[in-house]
Amino acid sequence: MTPHSPPLLPQQIAPVDDRQSALTAHHLGADGEALYSYFMALRGESDRALAGLPPAGGKPYPYGRCEEITRDLFARLSQRLARPAGPVERALRAFVEEGGVLQSVWGVLREQYFQNALQIGALYVDVSNDTVVVTKPKVEILPIAESGLVPVRDLGHFRQTAERYWGATLYANHLAPTLAPLLPLLSVSPGRLAPGLQSACDYMIALMCRDRFRDAERWLETGPAPPAELAAACLATIPADLRPLTGQPRLEAAAACRRAREAACWADPDWRTARVLDYLRLMRGVGS
Repeated sequence: MTPHSPPLLPQQIAPVDDRQSALTAHHLGADGEALYSYFMALRGESDRALAGLPPAGGKPYPYGRCEEITRDLFARLSQRLARPAGPVERALRAFVEEGGVLQSVWGVLREQYFQNALQIGALYVDVSNDTVVVTKPKVEILPIAESGLVPVRDLGHFRQTAERYWGATLYANHLAPTLAPLLPLLSVSPGRLAPGLQSACDYMIALMCRDRFRDAERWLETGPAPPAELAAACLATIPADLRPLTGQPRLEAAAACRRAREAACWADPDWRTARVLDYLRLMRGVGS
């Protein structure tokens, strides 16, 4: 990162500089087959742990379980590296100890899908490569530069990907105005995902905060309102204290962004935590 570049958002790919390239080559470049076999074995452990998950989008595991697989495998990897055994784990531990980046990442893959993966220095390690096209290999390892994974740029980029990947229709969140600064979208994907607010992932929440809710405010002011029948069905599951207070929910949602900006909520972790807890209440339908 240059001195003027903004801090990385949660799960954003770190720049691959000369140091990361050198560390990757030194510790992990000698035996790509061993690295691949290691992650295939870890993926096998995750499969055994997660195979009982219910179908996603009407299709059996592993379809649609990119996030769950990556999260489970990354947790297993972290535990292993605390007490490394075998040449691959020792190489990964030494790589990290010398400053190598090892993290989970999320973004848009080849302008087609939302994708979770791992970044290991200069390497993109997709441990859930078969969760969209289930006949693909379970693991894919590529140089980051060749992976096609890019950060979500803004709400427009998120909407475009959701429309393409989920077959989603996107509406403005006029149903829970106090959540709208962080969750300005309502997505509907018949047969794939239940209607829901988007997106409660750490990256997108941080992205909304980074421009102090201006992108969210623009969408809430100009985006389509959910149709009356959909709005009524969703409102029936939303806790009463999160529903609109007036007959002008579009204005309420946009005003919530302005109030949050004026109060510097974008820099207030307690405010963010409270909104996330409200969202979790909404997901449970408490108080409906």
